[in-house]
Amino acid sequence: MPLTTGHPGWARVGLVARWVAILVACYLGGVAATNLSPTTVETSHYRATLRLDPVPRHTPTLHSPTIVGDVDLAFTSPVLAPGLDVAVSVREEITDLLSRGPVSVRALQPTDEEVSAAIREAAVGLGWRFGLGAAVVALAMSIAVHYARRRRPEGIHLVMVASALVVVSGGTGLSTALTYQPERFAALSTTGVLGTVQRNAGLLAGVESRAEQATPYLRNLLALSQALQEKFVPADLTQPVVSARILLVSDIHGANQYSLMRTIVEEEGADAVIDTGDIINFGQVQEGEAAGIFRGIESLGVPYIFVSGNHDQSSPTDRALLRRMARVPNVVLLQDPEGVHRELSFHGLRLSGFNDPRYFGDDGEDPAGKQAPAVDAYNAAMEDEPESDLVLTHEPYAATGVARGRVLLNGHIHTSVLDGSRIQVGTFTGGGVVSHFIATEDEELRGQPYAFDVLSFGPHCALTQLTRYTYRNLIEGRPAYDNIQVVNGATIDPRGAEETRAAEAASPAPPAPSGSPESPAPPGSPESPESSGPPVVEGEQPRTCSPLAETTLRQIPTGSPEDGSTSTPASVTTSTLRSATATSSGTFTP
Repeated sequence: MPLTTGHPGWARVGLVARWVAILVACYLGGVAATNLSPTTVETSHYRATLRLDPVPRHTPTLHSPTIVGDVDLAFTSPVLAPGLDVAVSVREEITDLLSRGPVSVRALQPTDEEVSAAIREAAVGLGWRFGLGAAVVALAMSIAVHYARRRRPEGIHLVMVASALVVVSGGTGLSTALTYQPERFAALSTTGVLGTVQRNAGLLAGVESRAEQATPYLRNLLALSQALQEKFVPADLTQPVVSARILLVSDIHGANQYSLMRTIVEEEGADAVIDTGDIINFGQVQEGEAAGIFRGIESLGVPYIFVSGNHDQSSPTDRALLRRMARVPNVVLLQDPEGVHRELSFHGLRLSGFNDPRYFGDDGEDPAGKQAPAVDAYNAAMEDEPESDLVLTHEPYAATGVARGRVLLNGHIHTSVLDGSRIQVGTFTGGGVVSHFIATEDEELRGQPYAFDVLSFGPHCALTQLTRYTYRNLIEGRPAYDNIQVVNGATIDPRGAEETRAAEAASPAPPAPSGSPESPAPPGSPESPESSGPPVVEGEQPRTCSPLAETTLRQIPTGSPEDGSTSTPASVTTSTLRSATATSSGTFTP
């Protein structure tokens, strides 16, 4: 017996059950519409995307996730009301304001008029999307009934659908309007770094000034290292003939600590700086401009050799950061914005590398697989080239895929690791301001350690020494020494040590000390700068490296068909680098 044609009580129960089912279906249809097509509103500097939470509560929450933690605002509601999921992002226009110089918090805040207009726009956008979604479900149910019964829906069914649609649309709109009012605000909670920073107000103020204040500490750290090395490390490591000394840094993440880096360059006598990427956080050039990153790099006065990381672009095709870096006079890009691989000859050393194909905002899935195309392209380009002394990458998954290279360099993980011939560089700035702090259970901020390395090369181009430094608590104002480690370069590049011994055996007289003008090598000899330029084939004569060697940058020729009959060789561009360590006769154009 049909439920609605028997006892009158059961009939009424059946009608109510059907109406409630239609009501719930219309509500879920409306919520689904706000999630499938979220509402976006904007102020001058910010953009918010709004969606409804499907579960109505008496204490709904406005949930706003951010990259540094989540913000939850709880409200007390007189009726059941849906929660709001609000994803707030910064519009690109804000970077124009930041690039003009110091900006107050008030200048970044939206005005009351902007907030009111955004709320009205959000209410209208959510309202019509919810109503449209509910109406589509109501219509679909009516059509389903029509085809199931093979006749037009009964009048009672149409009344139930129409009334459910009105109730669910009006009720949801009314409950949302009554709930999200200032007087019904109950509590604010924050998570992650955002929460711990809020509980440690003022800690992040003056990051650059903190870096400058820590300069004397770094000098003491370097002096301590030197004293310990002279006391305990064998003399052939502490007092070798050095052809090049290179500072290794990585993962700057938008923190301008180039005054510290400049101190290290001066104290260590570094001839160049290598940066293995993630110089900014969000892939926006304006972030680097606002932080003074590019001015800081130029102030170092030595070549700054760079490959990009996954935070240095905002999409797979974004090359804005690379183009901006190319305009800094002392920057050397080992893969240009067009994707052309380059080889740098510096003090006789051969350096190459490639950019990270990943970008800020990607899904983070299968990072090793995403490196494969870039690794394959690099290996193919370098297949017929002399082996590089240093190969620069950003992620370890890229470095481990390199087919040929004496010493491999990478960053990305924010920890210092030595794995055979692969040197993983820690983060120079402790992960930068955004990702420096790690929340702990005791609600204290714990910062990542700061790290940098120094490579030293001998006169026969072999790595002679790796010195590793780590320290912590710079931003907190309590710099603390962690570790100084000296590693014999022969354990990293044993083949280089063997070649050095063979070269010294063949030529007992040692080369002149680095940069010594009193004992220039005769023209045409292996030590002469004239012999640098196109790399010699190993085995013909010992390689020599020296500050007197010309510094050049050349494009790697593109591949050709196996028979070589139809291919035109790519042009090879050689440019003379303008640097503090090489006398140039031309102008360097990255």
